[in-house]
Amino acid sequence: MLSRSAASKAQSLARLSGTMSRPVFGGAMVMRAALLHTLKPRQTSAAAVAETSSAAATSGASGVSATEPSAVATQKAFAPLDTFLRRHVGPRDSDIEAMLKVLGFKSMDEMIRAAVPDSIRLPEPLAIADGEYPERELLAKLKAIASRNKVYRSFIGTGYTDTVVPGVILRNVLENPGWYTQYTPYQPEISQGRLESLLNFQTVISDLTGLPAANASLLDEGTAAGEALVVCLNSSRKKNRTVFFADENCHPQTLAVLKTRAEGFGAEIIVGDYKTFDFSTIGDRLAGALVSYPDTYGTIGDYRALANKVHELGGQVVVAADLMALAVLQAPAEFGADIAIGNSQRFGVPLGYGGPHAAFFATTAANQRRVPGRIIGVSRDADGNRAYRLALQTREQHIRREKASSNICTAQALLANMSAMYAVYHGPEGIKAIADRIHRFAQVLAAGVARAGHTVENASYFDTLRIRVAASTTAEEIHARANERQINLRHIDAATVGITLDEAVTRDELAQLVEIFGGNSGEIDTAVGSAAATASESSAIPTGLARQSAILTHPVFNRYHSETEMLRYITQLQGKDLSLANAMIPLGSCTMKLNATTELIPITWPEFSQMHPFAPANQAQGYAQMIGDLEADLAAITGMDATTVQPNSGAQGEYAGLRAIRAYQASRGEAHRDVCLVPESAHGTNPASAVMAGLRVVIVRCSGGNLDLADLEAKAAKHADRLAAVMITYPSTYGVFEHGVVRAIDIVHAHGGHVYMDGANMNAQVGLTSPGHVGADVCHLNNHKTLAIPNGAGGPG
Repeated sequence: MLSRSAASKAQSLARLSGTMSRPVFGGAMVMRAALLHTLKPRQTSAAAVAETSSAAATSGASGVSATEPSAVATQKAFAPLDTFLRRHVGPRDSDIEAMLKVLGFKSMDEMIRAAVPDSIRLPEPLAIADGEYPERELLAKLKAIASRNKVYRSFIGTGYTDTVVPGVILRNVLENPGWYTQYTPYQPEISQGRLESLLNFQTVISDLTGLPAANASLLDEGTAAGEALVVCLNSSRKKNRTVFFADENCHPQTLAVLKTRAEGFGAEIIVGDYKTFDFSTIGDRLAGALVSYPDTYGTIGDYRALANKVHELGGQVVVAADLMALAVLQAPAEFGADIAIGNSQRFGVPLGYGGPHAAFFATTAANQRRVPGRIIGVSRDADGNRAYRLALQTREQHIRREKASSNICTAQALLANMSAMYAVYHGPEGIKAIADRIHRFAQVLAAGVARAGHTVENASYFDTLRIRVAASTTAEEIHARANERQINLRHIDAATVGITLDEAVTRDELAQLVEIFGGNSGEIDTAVGSAAATASESSAIPTGLARQSAILTHPVFNRYHSETEMLRYITQLQGKDLSLANAMIPLGSCTMKLNATTELIPITWPEFSQMHPFAPANQAQGYAQMIGDLEADLAAITGMDATTVQPNSGAQGEYAGLRAIRAYQASRGEAHRDVCLVPESAHGTNPASAVMAGLRVVIVRCSGGNLDLADLEAKAAKHADRLAAVMITYPSTYGVFEHGVVRAIDIVHAHGGHVYMDGANMNAQVGLTSPGHVGADVCHLNNHKTLAIPNGAGGPG
């Protein structure tokens, strides 16, 4: 969220779009957050009607007949009973009275006046677009919005594919509050189930990449590439190793995020063709090189020579890998990769218009202590029994703070658990069978379009074909034919089309794809018989790159292959955990709530879950409406003028906000401003995010839980020429509405800086005050705290 004092709306959004850490929307998260429409009571809610009715009865006693038909009586008769307030706001009037009595207050208003300074209170009640909906009406409204999305069958690829989510996982993990309301597993004694599942995720990643150290988990492939860049930069003792090479055929969104991340660390990104680039021109300045396996257009590169060359120069090789392809392709570690990253979405997680999905990061033992996020490890409990815990958090922001090089915590854990369960359910043979099936159908499609006179430009492929259309037609005509059949293909250029197949493809869809290119679909059955049944037999897999090593050998991946067995395993792990389905989790660092079932039902509707992030905009009008409404409501709640919903975690919101401030200052000729004041009480992500944005952190003292205004003013004055921002959490991490917040903001503004407000505790501000009202320039919200997104053991956030 951005205020006019930071920049005009147009300037803010333009700057922000150029520096965002995520190029596609996490649609499922946006949809859940959009349910904040339910927060504001209508004037016709049951409580309001009761008050009005009471007043009417009083007036009746003074001469107006109580039996006389009236609008009030009609309102009362038709007032909804299944309101969110009635079902989901826990304290009753008697509970509130008892708590107020203990605290020594006569009313809620009196308590609020004592806690929240009058100087920052909103002068008018908060107004957002919609009032409170009964639950059934809310679902009906969401169905109407969902109907505006056109769910075409997407073969666009680019890092996102359709998948078949096993029903036992969909129902018992994604839709189960015993899994989606779990908290981040800081306390291992109440987290053994989710820790075991996350260890399974790490094992899947380690097995498929061949690398010994894997974390659990990251946000998406783009941010994982950014984390890999920093590991490469920090692993060298030579400070001049600041150049990072990225192959031009990586996914475009990955390259975009990588370039943005590099700016904060003073690194140079060179994008080129790894086959022809002269690495000797970089020499000992090379920190690392990124390639995709397969690349964005489907080619399976042989990177052995590249790995040797990069290693000779002292750099590291980063491979952005397709997890399903690794089931049948040589493991990256076997050809010299030092780091492997990617997205686990196609392991049983719906598309969701771009997220949330769990990314992965695996590396060598030498890099283990530089791994971002967390590693789950095996230990022993007090009785000597096998137990799990968070074993490695060396780069964690809450440990290293301003010395951290990453602001990542446990990320997208719910989705990592889904992908882990997908691997457990299918096992090694099932995963390989899915991969072989995908590749077999890709061979059939390649043969069909070739017989129709088109050229498959990539001789090697797993699931993706880059097709140069015949001279007798155009790519535009191919896309028009596909559109008539409600099929999306990838737009590459005027003569080239991309197609990526997935595990959900059917015979009918394969026939339609062949027909779109003018081929004979009647030959499909013959082509299937002629195609190599397994990838290891296929000529489309380069010599030496078919997988020889075993995958998923641990017993957990070879035991639970019937639905009954899988259901019992999921339930067994769930029973080892404490979630909001069992009890309250009173942790102030990450405010929890039991999300209403009605809020979560729509996330599995196909209109939301099966939308590809790069589908044409005219197919996603429902999402566009929801995003627009949400942005407007968030602007009203925060008192800001412009909103973006692209950051896919609270920490990424911090980073995006600081980058927006820096971009705005640069546009005014103030790019030299690079000092960020951070209170010592701040969340650890604050100083870490500042470092990632290329800022120098200066710590401000706190006294008695409050910001030391004298120290703030002294340091603002000292660094006035270079002051970029201050980061303030409000209420503070101690839960206090500091009376000096307006004075603090004035001090920073007077010395040329901007004010970033951490929205981690925004739920305490809603309706009482707002960041914009008190004078902040930028803020972020943790939607899983303030609005309607579950924590899920550490993300989605």
